Amino acid sequence: MRLTELLLLILVGWTLVGALGVTVSFRQQQRPKALHHLGWIVAIWIVYLSTVIGVSLAQKQRFVAFGAPQCYDEMCFAVVGLEELPGYPEQSSHLVRVKISITNHGHKPESESLIRAYLVDQQGRHWGEEPGLSGVKLTARISGGESAISEPVFKLPADASPAGLILSHGRMQPGVLVIADSDSLFHKPTIFRLAK
Repeated sequence: MRLTELLLLILVGWTLVGALGVTVSFRQQQRPKALHHLGWIVAIWIVYLSTVIGVSLAQKQRFVAFGAPQCYDEMCFAVVGLEELPGYPEQSSHLVRVKISITNHGHKPESESLIRAYLVDQQGRHWGEEPGLSGVKLTARISGGESAISEPVFKLPADASPAGLILSHGRMQPGVLVIADSDSLFHKPTIFRLAK
C-alpha cells in the first residue's frame, strides 16, 4: 500500500469517527458542538480534495515505453505487440489488436478486476475494447509469479491511427480520491506507447 493510499484510508477512518461524534452530539442536543465538528470534517475534506485536484492538474502526462511495465501493487501490465486486422470495409473501419503482458509479482492469485483498456489517437479520441474478442481478459486472475497475455481488440474508424493505450480502473473506485494516482480526479491518464 502506497503512502497516499494510506493517507486516504486514515482520512476515511477519521471521518467515520467524526461523523459518529457529530451524530452523538446532535442526539444529546449539543447542536453548536455538532456543527463545529461537522465544519472541521467538511473543511478537511475540502483541503484534501483540493490537494488531489491540484496535484492532478500540476502533473505532466506520463508515458510508458513499449514493453515497459505499469504496476498496480503486484499486478503489472506491459504493451508487447500491436497488430492491424482486416476490418469492415462497408463500415469504413478497421480492427487493432494490442498484445498486453500481465504479470503477477505477488505470491497468491490476483487480478485487477476493474481495469479497462482504451485506444487513443493523436486527436485525443478514444475507443473501448470490442467485447468477446480478446481471449484472456485483462481482468483475468493470474497465479502468483505467473504471466499471461491478453489481446484486446479495438474497432477504429478508417481515418484513425492508434497513438497509445490507456488502462483505467474507471471513476467508480477509491483511486479517484488518491493523491497522484493515475485514475485520480482530473489526472491526465498514463499512456502506453504502441511502438518501440
